[in-house]
Amino acid sequence: MPAPRRRLYWTLLIVTAGMLACMLLASQVARQRSLHGESQNVQRQLMLYAQALGQRIDRYRTLPEVLALDPELRAALTHALTPDEVDRLNRKLEQANGASQSSTLTLLDLSGRALAASNWRDAHSNVGVDYSFRPYVQQALAQGSGRFYGIGMTTGLPGYFLSEAIRDERNRITGLIAIKIALQELEREWRQSPDIVLASDRHGVTFLASRDEWRYRLLHPLTRQDEQELEATRQYADQPLQPSRYRITAQAGEGDVLVQLDEPAEPGPFLWRSQPLAETDWQLHLLHNTQATTVAGRWAAAAAAGLWLALALLVLFVRQRQRLAALRQRSRQELETVLHQHAQELRTAQDGIVQAAKQADTGLSRSLQHLPQGVVVIDSELRLVAWNSRYVELFRFPPELMRVGQPIEDLIRHNARRGLLGPGPTEDAIARRLAHLRKGTPHLHESAKSDGTVLEIRGNPLPEGGFVTSYADITSYKNAARELRSLADALELRIAERTRDLDQARHEAEEANRYKTRFVAAAVHDLLQPLNAARMFSSLLRSHLHDDAGRRVAESIDGALAAQDGILNSLLDISRMESGQLEVHVRDFALGPLLQVMHHNFGIIAQSRGLRLTAVDSRYAIRSDEALLRRILQNLLSNAIRYTPKGRVLIGCRRQGDQLRIEVHDQGPGIPESLQREIFEEFRRLGEGHDEDRGAGLGLAIVERLGRLLGHEIGLRSQLGRGSVFWVCVPLAPAAPQAAPSAPDAIAREPDQDAPLLGATAWYVDDDAPSCEAAAALLRRWGCKVLFAGGPQAALDAAAPQTAPQLVLLDVRMGNFHGPDLYPQLCERWQQSPQVILVTAEHNIALRRQAAEKSWGFLLKPVRPAALRALISQMLLRTMTH
Repeated sequence: MPAPRRRLYWTLLIVTAGMLACMLLASQVARQRSLHGESQNVQRQLMLYAQALGQRIDRYRTLPEVLALDPELRAALTHALTPDEVDRLNRKLEQANGASQSSTLTLLDLSGRALAASNWRDAHSNVGVDYSFRPYVQQALAQGSGRFYGIGMTTGLPGYFLSEAIRDERNRITGLIAIKIALQELEREWRQSPDIVLASDRHGVTFLASRDEWRYRLLHPLTRQDEQELEATRQYADQPLQPSRYRITAQAGEGDVLVQLDEPAEPGPFLWRSQPLAETDWQLHLLHNTQATTVAGRWAAAAAAGLWLALALLVLFVRQRQRLAALRQRSRQELETVLHQHAQELRTAQDGIVQAAKQADTGLSRSLQHLPQGVVVIDSELRLVAWNSRYVELFRFPPELMRVGQPIEDLIRHNARRGLLGPGPTEDAIARRLAHLRKGTPHLHESAKSDGTVLEIRGNPLPEGGFVTSYADITSYKNAARELRSLADALELRIAERTRDLDQARHEAEEANRYKTRFVAAAVHDLLQPLNAARMFSSLLRSHLHDDAGRRVAESIDGALAAQDGILNSLLDISRMESGQLEVHVRDFALGPLLQVMHHNFGIIAQSRGLRLTAVDSRYAIRSDEALLRRILQNLLSNAIRYTPKGRVLIGCRRQGDQLRIEVHDQGPGIPESLQREIFEEFRRLGEGHDEDRGAGLGLAIVERLGRLLGHEIGLRSQLGRGSVFWVCVPLAPAAPQAAPSAPDAIAREPDQDAPLLGATAWYVDDDAPSCEAAAALLRRWGCKVLFAGGPQAALDAAAPQTAPQLVLLDVRMGNFHGPDLYPQLCERWQQSPQVILVTAEHNIALRRQAAEKSWGFLLKPVRPAALRALISQMLLRTMTH
């Protein structure tokens, strides 16, 4: 095989092998990264699904405990019931079921027979049915409480059963109350996800599924004991349990596997992750299609191939240029050597030139024959002295023209007759070339012939007169350069297309993020509406309960609502920070009063948990946003108290140059180094906190984002078994800040025994009926006369002259009505302008500023009764002083 062809073969082999290796490596790296990202996303989604399911169950967990304390239900289990008593119990359970929005409430005696039920009106009522074989009945009678998921024997509908034993005055179990929770709404929410979401029991039976074909499937074969237990409890009635078939193809990470689904059949490999549900023997599964990972690998392979080819072509282009440059340099050196030899011969003896001319009877110079360029030498009189055969081949001169002493003008005219001098007058072109040769000016230019040949023409004068010209054929070099330019243009076009695609993808991602932010804000607003009513109802409930057990249950409900309120407010804060709506007001202020407030607020909480909170006083002044810095320290202190089982918590500061580092020390279990970065992510929390107050995993995420927003560094150091230190660095103020103006006496003065509330008239305008009912009951309890509690349109219809109240409590967002716009319309109909308090779930700074400018009250939902009571008293006192 010739050397050029062998070199071409090896070049193609190396380029192809390198391209394939780059494609394989890029595809593997992209697939691994994409799979890792999808695994983390699946883990977060699975945690959210588990939280949603747990919260759905926790919503009803305390209802059986509350009903088990009901005197009427306890009395009903002590004697045989008359038909009237059964009817009254049925209606009571029906009313309780309507308020809780559960599926069914059932009262059972010691034998497991249903005495009364909330579905007593249905054809398939629970009343009179024996449920003694059900595990939740047996558990409640034996252990005091029970739980069980199964298909209802009477209704045929599945649900989750929670039961609580009812005890008499001697603490003996006389029966039980059971609640059935329907989880079909949760399945409908799961169907909105493209992934497959499953919940299975300890037998491996999927009883909840986002797709119907996966419901009542076996994830693994049943044992003989499992079959006997399912048959005895009739957990799934007569529903056939079909097996599911899948193949594990690879391990994708800790807790993740890649599977191929055969039955039910699903295209593409799936990432399968499972998680146990707390306080149950259930497993929650999430199956995510990984076709996007395959697509990402293919795109990465294509990009790697393109980059490799571009690099290979660039290397080949550079190598070609280097070879051509070396060839030209070598030819130039050889030509100069030849010319030097000819000039030396001309200088030594004219006879030598004549003799050389006589010897060159064929018209060729033997010393120039080996050169690849065409070369011609003329003397000072513009006559031929020497040339080589390459020169004759390039221009195809006839033999009679090629003689020593032939005028060069004859050769130029010969080329002119053949059209090689280009367009324009022929004589002018010949005169220009002859004048150029006479001047003896060096030149270098390129010329294209009609057959496509491109020549590089280089001319140089001789020392003793005359001129030498070389003609190099550079056609192949020009063609290669043209092809490389075409490839470069194609690559630039592809890069421009990829850039446009990336810009479009970035725009779509930003638009999706803005949509998510708006959705979270709207969802939190809607969730705060019923939570507001629930907080008011729980406040009323404590006043109606006189036994300690009932008060503890009411306090637990209020604590759960407060925790939910905190989670929703945290989500809203994150949404506002992501959308850029959180305003920052940086100023200089003293740190000492803020630390005193933290010590006062959290000292009581720490003391209730057997801890000691210490705050080291500080005289430094700092530059920051006081409200946002307070939020950072509140979250750090709350975490420290939550995860410290015993001992003390310390908050203080230390100076570091022009910065002040505020530190929170705890004596908790410590944080592993591998988790010290992850705990600042959303919904990440450790499992060592108090069971009753573990939080939602949003506090440190908010701390990290607020620190980034303010430009304050957030950090921590921790040792396992010795505790942790969280800190935030803030800049020191250049000078001592001015003291904040003191509040007016009217605000600082506490109302005397709620005198302003007694007999005061009020309206409550809100489009949420439960909130209206709760607010009206709360105001009446405080001694107010509630003249109206309803929606905006009803308020406009009821407003008339001389009927204005002393105070209006007004929601902001009410369907097509806007609270601040509705108030002037009401005042116009009343012909008066009473005091107004805006009660809203919108964390809108502009709305708060508008209320302050118009001297309106402003409260955020869910409303704390104590705050509402204080603000109403303040507004009524303001009316009295004016």
